[in-house]
Amino acid sequence: MKKIECIIKPFKLDDVKNALSEMGITGMTVSEVRGFGRQKGHTELYRGAEYQIDFIPKVKIDLVVSADQVAEIVAVVQKEACTGRIGDGKIFVTSVDQSVRIRTGETGEDSL
Repeated sequence: MKKIECIIKPFKLDDVKNALSEMGITGMTVSEVRGFGRQKGHTELYRGAEYQIDFIPKVKIDLVVSADQVAEIVAVVQKEACTGRIGDGKIFVTSVDQSVRIRTGETGEDSL
């Protein structure tokens, strides 16, 4: 099993969610997060005063899937989340050693 963490722009969430649902992905966790990468934030003007915004709002999608689905999911997320501009986000893939469905006690890929 693999865990896929996707950090994307908030307005791309619906596109990514719909594409993953069409693939048959049945579960995901979505969190509102803030951070920065190479863009290092930006400055904004508010009531005549300029101020620095260090952390940019993003959305984090967490998926745990079987290892054979990873390449297809990564490709779909990359395609749907891409705007071609700086700050589009990142995708991280890590191994998951164990998974347990609390209600039934199923383990491994059966718990997904």
